[in-house]
Amino acid sequence: MVSYEPGSSLAHGFDPRAKLAFQVAFAAAAFAHASPAGLAASTMLALAVLVAAELSPLRALWSFRFPLLLLAAAPALAAVKLGPPWLDPAAALDSARLAYRVVPVFLVSAAYVRTTPVRASRAALQRVVPGKAGRVLGAGVAITIRFFPVVLADLRRIREASAARLGDERSLRDRMRLVTLAGIQRAFGRADRLAVALRARCFSWNATLPALAFRRRDAALCLLAFALALSPLL
Repeated sequence: MVSYEPGSSLAHGFDPRAKLAFQVAFAAAAFAHASPAGLAASTMLALAVLVAAELSPLRALWSFRFPLLLLAAAPALAAVKLGPPWLDPAAALDSARLAYRVVPVFLVSAAYVRTTPVRASRAALQRVVPGKAGRVLGAGVAITIRFFPVVLADLRRIREASAARLGDERSLRDRMRLVTLAGIQRAFGRADRLAVALRARCFSWNATLPALAFRRRDAALCLLAFALALSPLL
């Protein structure tokens, strides 16, 4: 899974507020332009973002392999009809075109995670959204970003432990039930321990956050985000 890694890439140098604005505008433009030309343009721009973040496209795609598998199943389901001719290739192509819009958004999100510290993301959200709502949103995002990889690691260890105990010989339904139940138990257990740890450390809504500096390059990125946001109206 992609996580933050310190570096000196071009994307590392941008202010997180500018990167968040670019992500939102890029997602809006990618979903608005579903034509082949629009999909090609969003893909090229997403690949350029990965180059700026010094992140491999294969690594970024592998991080989203599970939602991508669900997206890949959508065209197959759309092609199936309940009556003659039973299969509709045109519906499958249309579904694939619409589902593919999510892929460039995933790539840009991976670049953001790769180049932005969690504390910087929290600081950006709390400065963009004023008041207690911003503090709740910033703290929630920071905890989620840190908590999600831990849950995935727990699921991986559960599968490995089950395989070591000949769990692979069970039916798929039994394996899914065991992994799901054990994963939920561990997730709730970690959530309880996290709550206790936050209280023990006197968790504060007004934590000291890193300073953010908005520079010329960030203004240029915001102008690009503004252009992307307006592109559906043109």
